[in-house]
Amino acid sequence: MSIAYDQTLDVKGARCPMPLVKSRKAVNELPVGQVLRVIATDRGSVADFQGWVKTARNVELLAQETVTEGGQELFVHYLKRTA
Repeated sequence: MSIAYDQTLDVKGARCPMPLVKSRKAVNELPVGQVLRVIATDRGSVADFQGWVKTARNVELLAQETVTEGGQELFVHYLKRTA
């Protein structure tokens, strides 16, 4: 998947709800229109991010993907600040 992004937040090893908590803070620090790539190891982050963007007014979930790196499954989320 090839999505341009402006910053990366690595939350590998963090368990629910920390990937979401740290991502909320990082998105709020982004200028409007920029994209944050979040790399997580918590499988639950997939549903957490989908639920968050349904209620958030300032973020759009552009894409999610699962990749394998060094034998470890990673969940990658692309979030765009919209307001």
